[in-house]
Amino acid sequence: MHKLIFKRIHTHNFKKAHTKLSLRTSALSLAYLCVLTLFLLPLPALAAQTQPERTPLTLELLQERLHTPRLREGNLTIDLQKMVIDLRPENASFHDVFYQLLRKELGAKPLGLDLSYALIIGDFVGSNLGLRTPLYGQEIAPIFTATEQQELERLRLVCLDSLGIYPTTYTYALPNSKDCRSLLGTQPTPSSEIIIFRGVLTLVQTRFNGEVKFSNTFFLQSVDAQGATFLQPTNWTETRFARSVNFASVNFKQASNFQGSIFFEKANFKQTKFQETADFQSSIFEKTANFNQANFKQLAKFSSVQWQENADFSDVRFANQVQFTKADFNNSLLLTEATFEQAVSFREAEFNQSVNLQGANILNQADFSDARFAIEACLSVPGLTFNSNQAKILGNPGEIGKMFCIPTLQGNQNILRNLGQNFRQQQQVADANELEYTKQRLRLIEMSRRLTATNINSATVANLIHLGFSPTQAKAIAQRRLIKPFRNSNELLTLADIGLEKYTQLSDRLIVGETLSIGGWLLQAWSWLALSLLLLLSGYGTSFWLVFGVGGLAIAYFGLLFWLVDRCRRLHPVPIIPTSYETISILVSFSVLEFFSLLAIFRNAEQPWLTLGCLLIIIVPVPMALLIRLYQEGRYHDLMDVSYFTEDGTFRQLRLLIGRLPVIPRNQTFRERYMPLLCDRRWNWLNYYDFSLNNLVKLGFNDIRLRDEHLPGIISALAWYQWSLGLIYITLVLWTLSRTIPGLNLLIYLK
Repeated sequence: MHKLIFKRIHTHNFKKAHTKLSLRTSALSLAYLCVLTLFLLPLPALAAQTQPERTPLTLELLQERLHTPRLREGNLTIDLQKMVIDLRPENASFHDVFYQLLRKELGAKPLGLDLSYALIIGDFVGSNLGLRTPLYGQEIAPIFTATEQQELERLRLVCLDSLGIYPTTYTYALPNSKDCRSLLGTQPTPSSEIIIFRGVLTLVQTRFNGEVKFSNTFFLQSVDAQGATFLQPTNWTETRFARSVNFASVNFKQASNFQGSIFFEKANFKQTKFQETADFQSSIFEKTANFNQANFKQLAKFSSVQWQENADFSDVRFANQVQFTKADFNNSLLLTEATFEQAVSFREAEFNQSVNLQGANILNQADFSDARFAIEACLSVPGLTFNSNQAKILGNPGEIGKMFCIPTLQGNQNILRNLGQNFRQQQQVADANELEYTKQRLRLIEMSRRLTATNINSATVANLIHLGFSPTQAKAIAQRRLIKPFRNSNELLTLADIGLEKYTQLSDRLIVGETLSIGGWLLQAWSWLALSLLLLLSGYGTSFWLVFGVGGLAIAYFGLLFWLVDRCRRLHPVPIIPTSYETISILVSFSVLEFFSLLAIFRNAEQPWLTLGCLLIIIVPVPMALLIRLYQEGRYHDLMDVSYFTEDGTFRQLRLLIGRLPVIPRNQTFRERYMPLLCDRRWNWLNYYDFSLNNLVKLGFNDIRLRDEHLPGIISALAWYQWSLGLIYITLVLWTLSRTIPGLNLLIYLK
C-alpha cells in the first residue's frame, strides 16, 4: 500500500516537472523564433515598420490645412506633416491646383510650410511656391512687410551697384556683393525677377522621390531639412538663404547643385551624405559653414567659393576628387581628421587664416600650387597621415615649404620626414630644406627646455614650490613619484590636487625624464650651442645667401682691421699713416661690402638681429682686444716702414688656397719669393681684402701672407684667429652648398 502511494506521488511530481519543463522549452522556442524572425525579416520591411504613418493629401485636406495654419515657434505654418503628396504628371489635376493654392497663401502673407516626414512623389518644383518679383525697374510691392522690404531693398541696391547702374547711396551693403550679378544670371536685364519664399520651410525627415527645384529663390526665413532624403537630383542654383539653413544628416542620392548660392547665416551640413556630385561652385558662405562628418562619395566642387567665416570640414570623408580651386578663405579652414582618398586641389586659393590639417589623411595628392597665404596663415599639420611613397603634396617651389607649421617635435618627426622626402622626390630642395630647418628649430626648443626646465621626477619639494606648485601639490607629486616615476607630464592631471589650469600654466617649465649629470648637462649645452650657431648663421645649411652675407661681413671687417694695423702705425715722432685717398677708398668699400652683406642677412635670416648679434660676438671681442693691446704697447721694431704683408711675386692668378697658412715659412727662399706690398700704389688697399678673403674662404687673387721677421705677435695672432674661423666657415659653406644644390644634395639624401 505504501509503495503504491509513493509510486503515484512520484509519478505526479514527474509529470508536473515535465509540464514545467515543456512550458519553459516552449517559451524559449517562442523567444528564439521571434529573434530569428527579426533577423530574417527583410530590411525594407523593417524600414517600413519604422516609417511614420502617412496620409494621402487630397484637395479637400489641402484646403483645410491652408485655412487652419498652426503656430509653431512663433510662426504661422501650413502643416502638411506626414502626408503623401503625389505630384506626378499623370496626376495633373492635383498637381496644378497644389502649386496654385500654396502659392496664393504663401505669397499673400509670410506663412511657413512644414513638410516634415512627408513623402513627395514626382518632381517638386519649390520655386513655383514663391512670389515672383522684379529685382529692379519698379518699387517693391507693398505686400511685403517692412523687414522684408528692407531685405529686398538692400539686395536690390547691392546688385544695382555691382552692375554699375546706380551709384552707391546707401550706408549698408552685403559683403562680397560682386557675386550678386549671378543672382540675375550671366546677362542681367532690368526686368529680371527673383522668387521670394517668405516663410519658414521645414523638411525634417521628408522623402523626395523626384527632382527638387529651388533655383533662383530667395528664402527670407530659415530652411530646416534635417534628415531629409533626396532620391533624385536637387537644384538650388543661385539660391539665397537670408537665415540659417540646416541640411544636417541629409541624404542626397543624386547630384546636388548649389552653384552660385549665398548663405547669409550659418549653414549646417553636418553628417550629410552626398552620393553623387556635390556642386557648390561660386557660392558664398557669409557665416560659419559646418560640413562636419559629411561624406562625399563622388566629385565635390567648391571652386571659387567665398568663405567669410570658419569652414569646418572636420572628420569629412572625400572618396573622390575635391576642388577648392580659386576659393577664398577669409577665416580658418578646419580639415581635422578629414580623409582625402583622391586628389584635392587648392590651386590659386587664398588663405587668410590657418588651415588645420591635424590628424588628416592624404592618400593621393594635395595641390597648393599658386595658392596665396596671408602673413598669419599656415598649414597646420601635426598628426597628419601622409606617406610620401604613395601620395604627393604640390606647391610653388621655394614657397610651400615655409607654409607648414608644427608646434612640437614630439610625435611629428615622421611627418616632417615624409614631407621632406616628398619635396626631394620633386626636386624642390629649398622646400625640403625649409622643413629640415623647422625640424631642427623644434629640436633646439626641446633641448632648451631640457637644459632649463624643472624635472618633476628629481626636483625637490622646495624647487617644485618655487616653480609654482602649492605645498600640498608639491607633496602630492613627491609621494606619487616614490610609487612610480612620471612617464610624461600629462600624468600630473591624475593627481587630485592638480587641476587643468595649474597644469597649463606650468607645462612649459617642466619636463619628465632622466636626470642629467653635470657632464651630460655640459654635453647637452655644447650641442645646444652648436645647433644654435648652425641655425643662426646658415639656417641649418638651407640658405646659401645667409652664409654669403655672414662671410661678406666678416671679410670686410677683418680686411679693415688688417689695413688699420698695417697702415696706421704711429703718429710720433715720424707719422706712419695712410693717405687721405686710401682712407676714403677703404672706408667707402667697407661700407658698400657691409651694406650688401647686411642686406643678405636681413633678407634671408629668420631672426636677423639675433644672427647679427651672434656674428658680432664671434668676430668683435677677440680682435678688438688684440687691437687695443697693440696700440697700448706701441711698435718698436725694425722694418717699421715696410708692410707686414707680403705677396707671391712669381705670378698672379685666382687660386684655391686650402692648405695655405697665414705666415710665410722661415726660409730665405720664401723671403726672396714673397715681396712686401707696395704701399704707395693707389690700389694697395685691395690687398687687405684679398688677405682676409684668403684666410676666411681659402680663395684669392694673390697669395698674400704675413712676413716671418720683425712681426708683432699680436698681428700674427689676429691673422691666425681669422684663419681658424676660416676653417669653420669653409666647412659651413661646403655643407650648405651640398644641401642647396640639387646635384650635391642627391649624394646626401638618396642613399
